[in-house]
Amino acid sequence: MTALVPDSSTAGPGAIPAPPEPSAQQRVKRIFRLALPALAVYAVTTVLHLLILAVMSGPDGPGLRGHLLAWDGNLYVSIAEHGYPHGYSHGEDGALAGNNLAFFPLFPMLIRAVHAVTGLGWGTSGIVAAHLALIGALLAVHRLLARLHGKRTALFAIVLLAGAQPMAVSFLMSYSESLFLALAAGTLLAAHRRAWLTAGTLALLAGLTRPAAAAVAAALAVAAGLHLLRERRVRPRPLAAVALGCLGTPLYLWWVGRRAGDPGAWFRIQEAGWGTHWDNGASFLRFLGETLHRGDGWIPVSTAVLLLALLCTTFLTWHRGTWPPLLVYGTGIVVLTLAQSNYSHSKLRLLIPAVLFLVPVARGLAAARTRTAVTVLCAATLFGCWYGAFMLTVWKYAI
Repeated sequence: MTALVPDSSTAGPGAIPAPPEPSAQQRVKRIFRLALPALAVYAVTTVLHLLILAVMSGPDGPGLRGHLLAWDGNLYVSIAEHGYPHGYSHGEDGALAGNNLAFFPLFPMLIRAVHAVTGLGWGTSGIVAAHLALIGALLAVHRLLARLHGKRTALFAIVLLAGAQPMAVSFLMSYSESLFLALAAGTLLAAHRRAWLTAGTLALLAGLTRPAAAAVAAALAVAAGLHLLRERRVRPRPLAAVALGCLGTPLYLWWVGRRAGDPGAWFRIQEAGWGTHWDNGASFLRFLGETLHRGDGWIPVSTAVLLLALLCTTFLTWHRGTWPPLLVYGTGIVVLTLAQSNYSHSKLRLLIPAVLFLVPVARGLAAARTRTAVTVLCAATLFGCWYGAFMLTVWKYAI
């Protein structure tokens, strides 16, 4: 039997012809237009960050490349090059010590992929991997916020994200923050578009990048639950996405436990190496109290003030009709960061993927005159680039 396909010769006089398929050139132009804001923000903020960092490094410092590979950056590179240790590590006194099993595997895998494809050195591959992930993160965040709040707000938000945030320079370092944000924002964007299996896969990968992916899984669960409530019926894809999104972190914790022969090995390594454990925010409150009471140095005071400002803007998002999954994700990152006992000065770096607390500021700037908004963004970006460079070159424990 021949299929009946309507065409222009048989259609009635009132029929509307189907639009022609876009050509490959038109598709490329459309993709470029969509990507242009994120690429422009990446280019400008990266140049500013690196220029200011290079100027502040000084002739006797480790140099620009050394700063971009500092601390955990070198540890991620060593994992990519040499793999993980086979179990626990101990100090000379026999006490348990931290080791590279504390670091989740996806970013080292990306470094290894960049090294294999490009032939670059291991350290350079780590930096390139972070930059590629940052481009992906800015694209995903811009597309997500453009859907939620419009293109103007989305553009201002990614400028704040990549340039104005204190410690945004960490996105350019061989750290996993940029990759984590790319996967988290991609999860939220896919969920908003109801591409459930894509969202679940990205959430799983986020869970293999950082333990803070619990916030991503919770946001995906909220998005799926809201969808099912609207549909008033159970559909398998949203449920499968949530199940998939919850697997990443438990899988890695299980692998570490099996490798070390102790189910709680990852937590013991974190505690031994970095003093990190859940304390319901007690150490953070103690840091605020001691710093604001004694005023012991400009760096602790600025850190405390910036963390309080971040909390205030996060609180504002609960009153501005924020999309619930984004609210859960951003608030989850804030809670997971501030309620643990890790080093207080690193919290600004750990919070840069949260995004949520930037939304009220970006919406306020979007409602202002263009000249006012541009002036504020330029000043804020210069401050953010300087602050990150200052912390890396003067206060070496900031990350």
